[in-house]
Amino acid sequence: MSNSNQALLLEISKRFIAAGAKLGVVESCTGGAIGAALTSIAGSSEWFEGGLITYSNRVKTKSVYVRESTLDQHGAVSEECVKEMANGGMIALGVDCCLSVSGIAGPGGGSADKPLGTVWFGLAVRHKSIEAHHFVFVGDRESVRAQAVQEGLTILSNVSLKKAV
Repeated sequence: MSNSNQALLLEISKRFIAAGAKLGVVESCTGGAIGAALTSIAGSSEWFEGGLITYSNRVKTKSVYVRESTLDQHGAVSEECVKEMANGGMIALGVDCCLSVSGIAGPGGGSADKPLGTVWFGLAVRHKSIEAHHFVFVGDRESVRAQAVQEGLTILSNVSLKKAV
């Protein structure tokens, strides 16, 4: 674990503990690596509920309620899909906040519209609108996935949570 990731994890932990909030993740291209990073620090069970790896479109529709029409019209690597993944994950996991991620890590699968390294994140926070973040990372499959984990942790370290009552 890099020092920068360790600092991000400590910030995430601090924010979720202070708010009394629970976090979940729904991952596609990272294959559970964000959840693994989150659980690498002691005490994460106080604020991290769990995650789902929704690698296939079938699992996205069955587990986190992504509409087939969304996948048909926009694809799995899209703003629309990650927003539905985050919202569906918040419902399925019963959490206050859910981060989702879907992308093209390569080496194949890229296109002119969605080149290799394209990654979308969705962030659902209870009682707030769902956000989406788009990045195009450079490098091989391992590098794209590592950058996606880093960016996912960065997004979570900046999340604004209201204290639970």
